[in-house]
Amino acid sequence: MTPDGEEVGDQITILLIEPNPGDTRLFTESFKDAKLKNKLYTISDGDAALDFINQRGEYAAEPRPDLILLEPKLPGKSGMDVLSELNNEPALREIPVVALMSSEIGEDIIKSHGFDADQYVQKPVEAEDFVNFVQEIEDLWFAIVQEPSTEE
Repeated sequence: MTPDGEEVGDQITILLIEPNPGDTRLFTESFKDAKLKNKLYTISDGDAALDFINQRGEYAAEPRPDLILLEPKLPGKSGMDVLSELNNEPALREIPVVALMSSEIGEDIIKSHGFDADQYVQKPVEAEDFVNFVQEIEDLWFAIVQEPSTEE
């Protein structure tokens, strides 16, 4: 961000996969207020998320996301199913996925079920905390694009 509040960097396409309409609204409003240039798309279930990511059906003309924010508990195909399909497709596995956790212990629970996202972030509880959350996502994005990934 610049000191005068101008947006910096290239526009990124963010796909939020979140079934809770209240959280989706808070995410959307917070991202609109953020200084990170972005285009935020929201999807509420796993099946539609996979269609969006794969640019199928009604989402054929939509851009492939640069970053995915994924709630693991989804109607339809689960977050685990979405992540599995991403990891099994070479063209999709490079998209960074941030798992949205509902609690501090959520990461351990999700990992114990084989869910392997790039990052884990606890979702805010209070509406006013969403601004800090968006800043955390912005910081993660800059870390992802500035640090090349290393294979183990």
